[in-house]
Amino acid sequence: MKTRSIFTVTALLLIISAFGQKSTLELAFTAIDSAAYIQLDSIKVMNRTQGCDTMLYWPDTTLALDFQVGISETSQNNRGFRVFQNYPNPVIEHTTISLYIPEKDKVNMIVTDIFGRIILVYDRILNKGKHSFKFYPGVGNLYIFTVQYRVKSSSIKILQANTHSNGECSLEYISSDETYSELKETKDIQSFLFNSGDELLYIGYNDTSQSGMLDSPTISGTYSLQFATNIPCPGMPTVIYQGRVYNTIQIFSQCWLKENLDVGTMITGSNVMTDNDILEKYCYNNDTNNCITYGGLYQWDEMMQYTTQQGARGICPPGWHLPTDDEWKILEGAIDSQYRIGDPIWNYYGIRGYDAGTKLKTTSGWNGNGNGTDLFGFSGLPGGGYLYNDGSFYYIGLINLYWSSTDGNSTCAWNRYTAYNTPQIDRDFGNDNKGFGFSVRCIRN
Repeated sequence: MKTRSIFTVTALLLIISAFGQKSTLELAFTAIDSAAYIQLDSIKVMNRTQGCDTMLYWPDTTLALDFQVGISETSQNNRGFRVFQNYPNPVIEHTTISLYIPEKDKVNMIVTDIFGRIILVYDRILNKGKHSFKFYPGVGNLYIFTVQYRVKSSSIKILQANTHSNGECSLEYISSDETYSELKETKDIQSFLFNSGDELLYIGYNDTSQSGMLDSPTISGTYSLQFATNIPCPGMPTVIYQGRVYNTIQIFSQCWLKENLDVGTMITGSNVMTDNDILEKYCYNNDTNNCITYGGLYQWDEMMQYTTQQGARGICPPGWHLPTDDEWKILEGAIDSQYRIGDPIWNYYGIRGYDAGTKLKTTSGWNGNGNGTDLFGFSGLPGGGYLYNDGSFYYIGLINLYWSSTDGNSTCAWNRYTAYNTPQIDRDFGNDNKGFGFSVRCIRN
């Protein structure tokens, strides 16, 4: 099992100011294993707002979206001139750039910096086919690589991660493939609709693993999908918050707190949490030792700090937020053995999936030999929950209930729970009132 990889996003904000707005968004995808580049097999882009999707196949890992007319940019046919996004990107030492030439002719390649200054010029006559080059960046952080072929030109953006480089830019010819033909037909993406504000789900595939991320893009960007599992979140192994140290855990694209949140002043179960500027918590059976072991229990409004904005920080540490219903779906799909990210089954109500629950549960502590494998380090304990009208607590050792920050109506919100007697995860809504006391996990922004 792979035990590394993470998901980071580099938004090319400087491109907008330096070169002006374009009518298209260019979304480029790459992947790393910790700090090492890994090759994506493919990327699926799902438009959850429009209900459509498209696939990108390596090395064609850039999607251009024409947000003005609402369809993918498809001006190049499958036999046309094309410059592929470099990999890896960002660059640590060097990167590979490939381009497709439909007919033999002279090709002019120009490298400029963010200010438009010409850094490198490279001319070569190329035969029909795919050609690859190795590019060594100099001291700059951002380059524009432009290829001119006949009356056409195409550019890609190259980021450099090694800010201490003191070398000079250079371009080295590697190889050619005259039998190459592009994998993605124009007809495959013409039906992919996109309007500004649409929510997209990106799913990257590497061998049998996958990593997913939600986004509503407004500018061009490069998305680096890392596939880290069961390791502390890189750069942030622990978080100190409200006098307590929390461990972190990276599960593919997501960085979670490894423990349930335990913040606030304990009140007894017979009291209702109110918006009184005092952060309050319940401890199972009104025993503070249970908060230390299982975390606090919170009513939904108190957890949200009296907002209904999904993805709000709520009671989480700075830089973290309360997971949305969709972020729980990504976690479930990333770890389940049978139903993967984006599968419609995660939209169902109730118990669904195959074994994601087992993989989230700890290897001990569950009644009836209902322990899990904790395969991804989530360390889900059976902390129980519930506060009925009499302020009673139930089900410790049997289940753990987690809130999401996605509202349902005035009385209910979406949540998840794992149980000792099922390997799946339950997605509930109507049966669980916002006044119940559930556990809270936080996810990094």
